[in-house]
Amino acid sequence: MGRLIERHGRLSLEGRRRGPRPNPFAALISIVTAQQVSGSAADAIDARLSDAFDGSMPTPEQAIRSPRKLRDAGLSARKVEYVQGIARAVRSGELDPDELGRLPDEEVTERLVEIRGLGTWSAEMYLISYLERPDVLSGGDLGIRRGVQTLLDREELPSPQEVVEIGERWRPHRTLASFYLWREARRARRS
Repeated sequence: MGRLIERHGRLSLEGRRRGPRPNPFAALISIVTAQQVSGSAADAIDARLSDAFDGSMPTPEQAIRSPRKLRDAGLSARKVEYVQGIARAVRSGELDPDELGRLPDEEVTERLVEIRGLGTWSAEMYLISYLERPDVLSGGDLGIRRGVQTLLDREELPSPQEVVEIGERWRPHRTLASFYLWREARRARRS
C-alpha cells in the first residue's frame, strides 16, 4: 500500500463526495445504476435520470409512477424493476434508510440484501459512498480486484475471497485502501 500512497499522493475519506449529499433513496438508485456498467456509463445514466425528474433523482413515489422515464434514462428493464422494488420497500417501511445510518455495517448489509436487486456489492457501495463507513473493502468489486492485481503484480485477477483476505492487513482503514485500489486500477487501465 505504501507504493500506492507514493504514486497517488495522500488520499483521505473527507471531501470525497462530489456535490451535495444525496438522499438515501437517490444513493441506492445510483448504486443500482452502477451495477455491471462502467463508472462513466453510470454517471451518464444518473445525469439523464436527474434531468428526467427536474434536476434531481426521483423520489420513491416518482420511481413507482414513472417506469418509462426510468427506462428512457437508460436503465434496463431489470434495473427499473429493482428501483421500483426498492421504492416500494422504502414507501412501505420495509426499508428505512434513516435507520440504516444508525446500524453497524453487518446489519446494514443484512437489511439491504433482503431487497431484490441489492446484493453484497450494493450494500458495500452504500456503506462506502453514502454512509462513509471507514472500514469497508468490497472483495467482489472488479476495480478493487484489478487494483490488488496491479499492486501485487499478478498475472491473474485475485478472487473476491483473496481480496478480502489480503485486505485484512488494512483494517481499520479498508475504505481508504479501496480508494487507492480504485485509483490504481484506473491508472493501470490507462497505461
